[in-house]
Amino acid sequence: MANIKSAIKRARTNELQRAHRSAQKSSMRTAVKRFLTAIENNDKEQASGLLKTATRTLDKAVTKGLIHKNAAARKKSRLTQKLQTL
Repeated sequence: MANIKSAIKRARTNELQRAHRSAQKSSMRTAVKRFLTAIENNDKEQASGLLKTATRTLDKAVTKGLIHKNAAARKKSRLTQKLQTL
């Protein structure tokens, strides 16, 4: 445990940020999973709408610094390919 006042404050803010980032990552993963379940159910109309939300959450994750931009581009590309093969 930190003894210096500023280190104690940093530890507190780091814990809050960690919880916030994990919640954002969880919502990102949930959006992708919802899209994948729509693909499994062969519901193209719903899947196309969920693809928009999934790409939006991936782009927001990039701007927040949660994932790398190339990782987001790769995920979006693969999700789009799955929609095209449906």
